Amino acid sequence: MNTLKISFTVLKKPTTYFFSGNSVISLKSLTPPSSVKPASISGGPRVYSTFAGAGVRTDFKVNSYSNMAEPDSDHKQGDVAVKDDRIARISSTIRVIPDFPKPGIMFQDITTMLLDPVAFKDSIDLFVERYKDKDISVVAGVEARGFIFGPPIALAIGAKFVPMRKPNKLPGISFLPLTSVTFFQFNNSSHRIICYVMSCHVISGAVISEEYSLEYGSDIMEMHVGAVEAGERTLVIDDLIATGGTLVAAINLLERVGANVVECACVIELPDLKGRDRLGDKPLFVLISST
Repeated sequence: MNTLKISFTVLKKPTTYFFSGNSVISLKSLTPPSSVKPASISGGPRVYSTFAGAGVRTDFKVNSYSNMAEPDSDHKQGDVAVKDDRIARISSTIRVIPDFPKPGIMFQDITTMLLDPVAFKDSIDLFVERYKDKDISVVAGVEARGFIFGPPIALAIGAKFVPMRKPNKLPGISFLPLTSVTFFQFNNSSHRIICYVMSCHVISGAVISEEYSLEYGSDIMEMHVGAVEAGERTLVIDDLIATGGTLVAAINLLERVGANVVECACVIELPDLKGRDRLGDKPLFVLISST
């Protein structure tokens, strides 16, 4: 059996060491996050407004995927079946900005939708209607625009919201999962202490990382350890799926801590980039498909 031996200088004060891959990190005292109880979201009056302006794209298409919201489908509101025109209203408020953030990228800008409170509420309502009875306990929002849609959905369905962040944004210490460590030792001129590792406890405040590729580069995603418990039914939310790399990274992080990823949800899909295919057997629900 291979063993890992690491030499230290004996310290005057007690120090906790945590193994990250082949490195050892000295940890300071970390305060666990306070628990937040879910609340219910209030609808309030629906104030209709007309949004039209230069640069707003209105040629979005809704493809015939079985797990997409259909603009002509009927939705139940109480005991009354009504024709749903919310998808058309949402798509009419989204604009496309060419060559952003890099040349050749057609950026799908949902900030114009946020200027229309009716369209914004429509998008949240459609997600809530889908997930309110699916026993979801975690809504994981992908930075940054997943933070816009995730919290109101989580509040409405009684779930907690977990941010999936870019590197060095979450307080704590990054690490990779332990594989196996037989023992480690402390040495100085007169002391030799060998400690056998029998188990590993979750460290409050620590974060785990996952590197992933984008259609225009690569990035790293991080999540707090302990934010999601093993077996929790989880929804991953973002504004858009392109190549699927971001959602795959989120799924990987969640499954590393034992979460049950029930579905991924986005406002917009770019089907030509085939991001849906990268999700494997994970369902994807989207409101709008853009070509």
